[in-house]
Amino acid sequence: MVETLSIAVIGAPGVGKTSIIRQFIYNDFSEAYTPTRSRYVYRPSVILNGNMYELKILDVPPISSFPASASQEWLDLRCRGVRNANAYILVYDICCVESFEYVKMIKQQIVENREGSSSEVPILVVGNKRDLQRQRFMPRRAVSVLVKKTWKCGYVECSAKFNWHVVLLFKELLGIAVARGMRQNHTSIRLQGALQRNRCTVM
Repeated sequence: MVETLSIAVIGAPGVGKTSIIRQFIYNDFSEAYTPTRSRYVYRPSVILNGNMYELKILDVPPISSFPASASQEWLDLRCRGVRNANAYILVYDICCVESFEYVKMIKQQIVENREGSSSEVPILVVGNKRDLQRQRFMPRRAVSVLVKKTWKCGYVECSAKFNWHVVLLFKELLGIAVARGMRQNHTSIRLQGALQRNRCTVM
């Protein structure tokens, strides 16, 4: 029986979350910006320590707040499945402080409003657009220390445009999930390349 791991990818407009997902799954990047207006679900499969998993990656459109209740989640089509996701990827643009503040707000709301034990749910903060390093609003080390030490979240920087650290961030997220015991007794992760359409990746 194939187990499903649900991952919600959330971020402010224009941070590149859809580009990150598409690079990971299809090894594809488009220079044209197309705003995410509705929730989209990607379903790649991976093999982790000899066991197959189906990833249910939710590309969530920009939302004003994390749904505070099941009824709020149900009423807003953009939020379906967000409250009970197994893990979260919160994406911001390293050149845009407002997008970082948005991630900070959503992270806090996840902790306050999520069903079950929010302290155990893996949250990975991802700084995208590393190719624009010289325009960043805060040094990488300062952000990393803040996110890891104060927020108690994982942190990775990537460039969706150049497919730099895109695979790493998914590996990091699954590593957090394993460390927190969400996947039964899986002690190591091995990742071989990005996912391809209609293919399964060994992790």
